[in-house]
Amino acid sequence: MSGRQPLHGTVAARWTPGVGWRAVLITGPSAAGKSDLTLRLIGRGWRLVADDYAHVTASGGALYAVPPETIAGRMEVRGLAIVPVCARGLTRVVLAVELVEEPVERLPEPAARMVDGVALPVLRLNGFEASAVEKVAAALARL
Repeated sequence: MSGRQPLHGTVAARWTPGVGWRAVLITGPSAAGKSDLTLRLIGRGWRLVADDYAHVTASGGALYAVPPETIAGRMEVRGLAIVPVCARGLTRVVLAVELVEEPVERLPEPAARMVDGVALPVLRLNGFEASAVEKVAAALARL
């Protein structure tokens, strides 16, 4: 494994029968909705891996994320507090979700983001859209 690198973003994971736990790395500017989208994913059975910052590690051509010890199992819920949540530890990351404010292309060309030498497919979306949770789930299911 390469060394752990801190990365600004939130990581959430979902269990898929026959596949196991897989995570998405959610990035975007401050107040773009990273924690809001993650909170809605958690409401649909996902687990938090890391809120706001994650340590990422590449191993065997795959990318893994783990929360910093200081924030493990906790999440900032804007307007409420920092709250405890059901969380996971080290989890494989297979998709990058980039939150954007501008309109998203209807049928974008496939894109990838390099993280610690690993290419992650990218899904760009507005995290506050009502369908954002379903779009993330659909993109993950395609991998």
